[in-house]
Amino acid sequence: MKRVLSILLVVVAFSSVKAQQDPQFTQWFNDKLSFNPAVAGLNDAHCFSLFYRNQWSGFTAPNAGGGDVAVNPKTFMFNYSGYFGNGIGGGVNFYNDQLGNETNNIVKFSGAYHNLLPAGGPKLSAGLSLGLYQKSLGDNWIFIDENDPSIPNQGPSQGTFDLGLGLYLYDSDYYVGLSATHLTAADLDELGIAVARHYFFMAGKDFNLPSGGVPMLLRTNLLAKSDFNKTALDVNANVLFNNMFYAGLSYRLGDAIAPMVGIEHCISKNGASSVSNQCFKAGYSYDVTTSDLNTYSSGSHEIFLSYCIKLTNKVIISKHSNPRFL
Repeated sequence: MKRVLSILLVVVAFSSVKAQQDPQFTQWFNDKLSFNPAVAGLNDAHCFSLFYRNQWSGFTAPNAGGGDVAVNPKTFMFNYSGYFGNGIGGGVNFYNDQLGNETNNIVKFSGAYHNLLPAGGPKLSAGLSLGLYQKSLGDNWIFIDENDPSIPNQGPSQGTFDLGLGLYLYDSDYYVGLSATHLTAADLDELGIAVARHYFFMAGKDFNLPSGGVPMLLRTNLLAKSDFNKTALDVNANVLFNNMFYAGLSYRLGDAIAPMVGIEHCISKNGASSVSNQCFKAGYSYDVTTSDLNTYSSGSHEIFLSYCIKLTNKVIISKHSNPRFL
């Protein structure tokens, strides 16, 4: 039977499909952990990050209860990455991704080892992530035949084990990464959906700019991702002014141009027995849609927040006085 569904709801119809299921972020270079476990514990610090993305704002569809309801993708993500010494890092990643009647949840734990190369040069790390991937379909459908058996009416849900691997080569001013997610490529038989393997290549390089006394750093980033069904390419460049404010532009091939602004601020505090280095970051980006979806969407909004702390034990120097010379 024919069903009256919005463009976005069609993608979750009950047919066997393979498609990109990982979340998309314009400020991905501030994330990395969600798709490459080898970055867990990077920079010898403990970092907490939050992302929120409202993609293709303006998409609506008729609500079963009357009126219209927003069906554009909305993604929330939390990351923790920590360094535990001896080259060992760990991380936790959770995201919730909603697309109309489809909801994707994933939680995974990552471990990385950073000392695969001799000291004194660039570092090479390898990482592994283990987690749970869950997909569910809602019951807010608009249909002609309410007895159509292909339309879910109880909100089916199914989960599966998830596995990821990654390599990451880095130094103070450049990085290169290669990773894969959803290596188990499980079939969610109850939903008629297959989880596709995703492959990522990323690279970046920093350049000091002549600035007349005020530090200016040009940071370039590139990300290519593919499930061998569709490939996406992101290119970004941003300039950090005075080690605090940055502004830049991202381009996603065939999809969007995204200006962005942000702030970074690091402080050091001396305690009785330790030195605390803390960094705060916040960023905003706006995607101007360049594909045919620009007729229906007013663009995408994304917010990023991060807090990192690095604790270093102080070296306590004992001093002694000779009472003969008091």
